[in-house]
Amino acid sequence: MSLGEIVALLRGGILQIVVIAAPILFTALVVGLVVAILQAATSIQEQTLTFVPKVIAILAVLAFLGSWMFARLGAYTIDIFNMIPAMAGIPRG
Repeated sequence: MSLGEIVALLRGGILQIVVIAAPILFTALVVGLVVAILQAATSIQEQTLTFVPKVIAILAVLAFLGSWMFARLGAYTIDIFNMIPAMAGIPRG
């Protein structure tokens, strides 16, 4: 296995992490921003007001996109396992 193949494998893994985590992180960012604007406008500085909406929004995103996330992760894992014989130098037959 060459250095280029290792770099491509690591790049693919990092890309999978970013693609799978992006919907959750983006949702938390948007909900946090909306709540922060609401708190600044109303002068309410309650700590649980920022936490509870984020948790609810993240759980909703996981409920809607969880199957897609696990399917994508499963397909990537199967691809990695299928590459093991080539990494060991075993010819496919």
